[in-house]
Amino acid sequence: MNKILITGVAGFIGFHLAQRLLNIGFEVLGIDNLSDYYDISIKNSRLKVLGQYKTFLFIQEDICNRDKIFSIFNDFKPNIVFNLAAQAGVRYSMINPSVYIETNIVGFHNVLEASVKNKVKHFIFASSSSVYGCNVKMPFSVKDHTEHPMSLYAATKKSNEMIAHSYSSMYDFPCTGVRFFSAYGPYGRPDLALYIFTKNILEGKPINVFGDGTSTRAYTYIDDTINSLIMTMRIQPYKEKYWTHNPSASIYPYQLFNIGSNKPVTLDYFISLIEQNLNTKATKNYLPVQVADIQEAFADIDNDLFEMKTTIEEGVKLFVDWFKSFYNYK
Repeated sequence: MNKILITGVAGFIGFHLAQRLLNIGFEVLGIDNLSDYYDISIKNSRLKVLGQYKTFLFIQEDICNRDKIFSIFNDFKPNIVFNLAAQAGVRYSMINPSVYIETNIVGFHNVLEASVKNKVKHFIFASSSSVYGCNVKMPFSVKDHTEHPMSLYAATKKSNEMIAHSYSSMYDFPCTGVRFFSAYGPYGRPDLALYIFTKNILEGKPINVFGDGTSTRAYTYIDDTINSLIMTMRIQPYKEKYWTHNPSASIYPYQLFNIGSNKPVTLDYFISLIEQNLNTKATKNYLPVQVADIQEAFADIDNDLFEMKTTIEEGVKLFVDWFKSFYNYK
């Protein structure tokens, strides 16, 4: 049985990934520090689901604790590692920047170093669509250069890509980076728009809309995100003999993928779908555009590999139905 280690396992994507891997027969060890960046009760709910599997083991630990991380790796000896642990949030990086350096760079390096020392067969790590920063060409492609991040969060994710490549070159170590585009769905993050909007509308509270509602995003349903993530696990990085300086590949075993939808929608339309599914109009509080927010983002994806099957209309309904059931709204 392949042994897989997932950091950030109590997070939104980590939870869904672990559940899928357990369902198809893998042994999974999950690590999470259970940060209180957002309501920890949703993290405990996710862990409660995972705890029902006999082949799941959870260890509460911070990836910044180098000695503990090395000890866990030495004991478990994973074949594959998914490093999904990170301090998330573009806006929060302006409030508490130091935690981004500690978790997203120091912590990332600890997990990468432990993976190399334990001869992990494939190291897969979370990057972000935020790395595209000042790019204006749409859709965002992994072949685009990404040297101009607009937030510290994005800068740390770009740093992860560069650090991973350096380890790939120094140690002939297989690394795959995945740039997520606005994943959403059941058990989603309470700090993201879909969750906040749904909750506020149900409670009769106004929602904050940053900008005029015309900004666009390629929202990606969690099932499609996980399908694509499983696919990347099975695509072993290889050395390109005739590399043409494509940033998504290398002469070393390193690769980058976008995991996201290529069908963007406006924020106004996104809100209208929530309203339709709740049968309630939102009271909108329009505010200035937030510093560091990208106003347009959707993915250039390889449809032969990553097929996004869930439409935004289907996905929002699935989330709203889950939300009402989970929180006992009638």
